[in-house]
Amino acid sequence: MRPTPLLLRYGPGDYNCLHQDLYGEHVFPIQLAVLLSCPNSDFTGGEFVLTEQRPRMQSRVDVVPLRQGDGVLFAVNQRPKTGTRGSYRVTLRHGVSPVRTGLRHTLGIIFHDAA
Repeated sequence: MRPTPLLLRYGPGDYNCLHQDLYGEHVFPIQLAVLLSCPNSDFTGGEFVLTEQRPRMQSRVDVVPLRQGDGVLFAVNQRPKTGTRGSYRVTLRHGVSPVRTGLRHTLGIIFHDAA
């Protein structure tokens, strides 16, 4: 009903552990992150990371290359994946790798009932 906008600031050594933003009884399945700073100019490091925890398999990590102004929509909790025996669910977590230099600013929007 009312999304939560977040302005996130990361400095040298700051990072965001892999996590899920699950708040309240009802969770909207998608959230948004928009990079406000310019990589390799305003900061180095600080990559946006998505991890898939797949049943009976190794976890798989994706680094999402973002430029200033780019946004990424991603699943908050789980997403469907097609396998050899049909569809199954993988659990997703997201985070930010350590910032090495400079400042990284991000806009995050979590869609949930914030009332």
